[in-house]
Amino acid sequence: PAQPPKPKPPAPRPQTPAAAQPATPPASMTSGAQPQLLGQYGGWGAYTASPGGRKVCFALAKPSRAETTPPNRPRDPAFLFVASRPGERVKDEISVIFGYGFKPNADATLEVGGASFPLYTQADGGWIKNAAEEPRLVESLRRAGDATIKGVSARGTASTDIYVLKGLAQALDRVAQECQ
Repeated sequence: PAQPPKPKPPAPRPQTPAAAQPATPPASMTSGAQPQLLGQYGGWGAYTASPGGRKVCFALAKPSRAETTPPNRPRDPAFLFVASRPGERVKDEISVIFGYGFKPNADATLEVGGASFPLYTQADGGWIKNAAEEPRLVESLRRAGDATIKGVSARGTASTDIYVLKGLAQALDRVAQECQ
């Protein structure tokens, strides 16, 4: 999906744990439509928006811990999304905003519950390579305590983002209720 050009990355700043600050979706994920918070569940928010008149519901969180190698490299905020778009018959689609761009054809990984799921990347986003594994991934995310997402930016910076999954199951239940 095409994304608008990004502003210059902000200066490095200390990471605030997701539990201390609710995640707010970036405008690029909702095509500028103002999302409405349905409920906050731990570090996970459940939202709805209607970009272009098409309803989308999603759960999202920021990483509770983010590390880069080399350390303290600046990047935009990262998010993990689980979205449903009933008008397109899409349910529980996993996507990631990494907060930096990737080289063309670069891969990333999402690790949860002892399993590793390869992600394909485009610009600063990532999606599961094998869509048939998405239901298994969502079930793993519902049951596990945390998920780890790893990638390497176009500039060679490696990142490891840890997402605490407490509250995700409730956020997904609220998303399902809103976007049947």
